[in-house]
Amino acid sequence: MAGKRNPWGKPPGGSGGGNDDGGSGGDGGDDAPAGGNDAPPPRGPRNPWLPGGGSAGGGSDRGRRSANIEDIFKNRGPEGPRRRGGGGPGGPNFRIPQRPGGGSWFPLAIAAIIGVWVLATSIHFIQPREQATVTWLGGKYSRTLNPGTEWTFPWPIQSVSVENVSEIRRETIGDGAENLILTGDQNLVDLSYLVRWNIKDLVLYEFQLADPQETLRESAESAMRAAIAETDLDTVLSGAGREQVETRVRERMQTLLDSYGAGIAVQGVEIARTEAPQQVIEAFNDVLAARQDAERNLNEARRYEQQLLASAQGSAAEFNEIYSQYRLAPEVTRRRLYYETMERVLRDTDKTIVEADGVTPYLPLPEVRRRSQEAQGPSLTVSGQQGGQ
Repeated sequence: MAGKRNPWGKPPGGSGGGNDDGGSGGDGGDDAPAGGNDAPPPRGPRNPWLPGGGSAGGGSDRGRRSANIEDIFKNRGPEGPRRRGGGGPGGPNFRIPQRPGGGSWFPLAIAAIIGVWVLATSIHFIQPREQATVTWLGGKYSRTLNPGTEWTFPWPIQSVSVENVSEIRRETIGDGAENLILTGDQNLVDLSYLVRWNIKDLVLYEFQLADPQETLRESAESAMRAAIAETDLDTVLSGAGREQVETRVRERMQTLLDSYGAGIAVQGVEIARTEAPQQVIEAFNDVLAARQDAERNLNEARRYEQQLLASAQGSAAEFNEIYSQYRLAPEVTRRRLYYETMERVLRDTDKTIVEADGVTPYLPLPEVRRRSQEAQGPSLTVSGQQGGQ
């Protein structure tokens, strides 16, 4: 063990006066008396964690005791015992690097941060379809920024709110939820519709109303219910009726929003769905089917009426024409009517009647014709047999 350091001091019975490195008494440690070999025996093992070596042979204030947390970490840097008592990065004596002239970089860093903040919040690039409103300290209106590059005071002195005033926005009402409206003929209809709008006046849109979009929805519902209440169910369900309702709703909405000063322009209203409530949908479909059948029967009756009317008008015109000819030649017209009537009546009979003096009243012409055909030869066949009396 000679020449090796013992962290616990000299063992009992060792040579007195030696230092920690096992040297002679003249080279004793801080705790050893100047006499060297005359030093008193150690009072116990040496504590290596005590400050100044912590030898057991010291005074009363350096006596044997246990190490506490202050002793262990006293004068220790973040990298271990080799930092004890010294400065360095992260140590107790850490300092910010200085400029070549000896000044500090801190003021320049603060000035750069302030400059970037001022530029970023003072320059605004407004796009062609946009406008922006400027307010003082986030409250009082200052001015409106048009498209282009604009300058303002930095935030929070002046705040800028940018909106796209040309964008056509859409608000759907009644989509996915039941929206029952009473019609003019006391029927309920489940209706959903779409409202297309854009910002007409940005200052009014942002500062006149607390919630412009909610106001738009409420005005749309009010205008739609008023328009449906003036229209019967069949008109609402038909295509032409929907166009009329949509036009009235748009006009009423625009009038109502202008009276509020909302700064909104209603571009159009489109009805997407019109149907009966779910509770009565089957009965409603039956009613619609019955109405369609009634409409079809009514159309057929009207068509038959038109045909009869046209036929009657043709017969009346023909009678008037015949009557005009009768007035010119009554006897001739009378005979002509008689012959035409008899021809129409007897054209499908197999009898021939001749009314004249000296002529047999009845001539069996069909029978004579048949016998004549049979006499001509067997090659001729008769398709049917006719006879008379």
